[in-house]
Amino acid sequence: MFAYLTAGESHGPALVGILDGIPAHLRLDVAAIDETLARRQGGYGRSARMKIERDQVEFLAGVRGGETLGSPIAVVVRNRDYLTPKVRALMDPLIGGGDPLTNPRPGHADYAGALKYRQRDLRNVLERASARETAMRVCLGAICAQLLGVLGIVTRSCVVRIGDVEAGEIDDWNADEVEESDVRCPDADAALRMIEAIDEAKRAGDTLGGQFLVRIDGMPVGVGSNRQPDQRLDGILAGALMGMQTVRAVEIGLGADVAAIPGSRAHDAFGLDGDSVVRRTNRAGGIEGGMSNGEPIVVRVSVKPIPTLMKALPSVNLHEKTDAPATIVRSDVCVVPAAAIVAEAMVRLALMGPVLEKYGGDSVEETLDNLARSTQAAANLFTRNLGTRVQ
Repeated sequence: MFAYLTAGESHGPALVGILDGIPAHLRLDVAAIDETLARRQGGYGRSARMKIERDQVEFLAGVRGGETLGSPIAVVVRNRDYLTPKVRALMDPLIGGGDPLTNPRPGHADYAGALKYRQRDLRNVLERASARETAMRVCLGAICAQLLGVLGIVTRSCVVRIGDVEAGEIDDWNADEVEESDVRCPDADAALRMIEAIDEAKRAGDTLGGQFLVRIDGMPVGVGSNRQPDQRLDGILAGALMGMQTVRAVEIGLGADVAAIPGSRAHDAFGLDGDSVVRRTNRAGGIEGGMSNGEPIVVRVSVKPIPTLMKALPSVNLHEKTDAPATIVRSDVCVVPAAAIVAEAMVRLALMGPVLEKYGGDSVEETLDNLARSTQAAANLFTRNLGTRVQ
């Protein structure tokens, strides 16, 4: 029902993406997509390349007059860096060449990819493995966000840790305040210390990782399934986020902390607010039994420091079989704020399959009708006191 593909190299002519399964008649806000692409390029600690690229979406198929047609959507984001003669000489699809890169970076795809694809030039691996590819994921995710928004489902993110600097307890946050922070952290004092930590790492030729939260509001009850392992919403979200280049851990709700507490403090008791069933807490993070339970879905993601260090780690020259420093290419010191934007995109892309499976239609109008009928049926499922189905 829903699928997507991306293609393109970091310094190639462009990044390309295809979305299949978006219903017809979704009115697209192109400026909002470009704004989301710009957010990915921001954040303290980014490299000089962010000053070169000005990512903008171009639609090639599936859209007419600003509305989706229901057919596959094809988009492109151009790489401005490719326009420089030096880069084009390296990466032209037909005549590109140059001296091979031979020294793999610890923590990167260089070495494993070279052996897997039998590449003697590591550039043939790192160009696709580069996080530049995430610009297209963000672009496709921004399109999905507009359909999810029509259904009342909204995603946002914030940074809660960079290096050893951790923000205070954050249950909720103001999205506008997050965007005003250079590190996208709602704790102003922690944000200043995060910036200092990034500056210190840059002076040392080092890099920093961290953690961020992604929150999904407006998710109806019952998206996902407990019927098969690959249909569980928590597994779908975790798999999508682990598919990001720098992610090493994904936690939902209490996450790993749940292992150290008794069940009496691990679960979310039910209560009543008038006729409405409510939860007193959200320790499950909005998912129980592989299905959304109506509470906000809260995911904590941990990302590693990126593997390109200006003070290079020890490596080897694979051609000469000699000790050598790892390859140094233009890179960031800290990508945590930008990675949070990418994670929002991955969450949006991951939600589309389960959401469309439950509510999907050939047009946005039909999808909204399906959502309304499902919501009404759920509201009428039980009487107040008898717990019987309404016929």
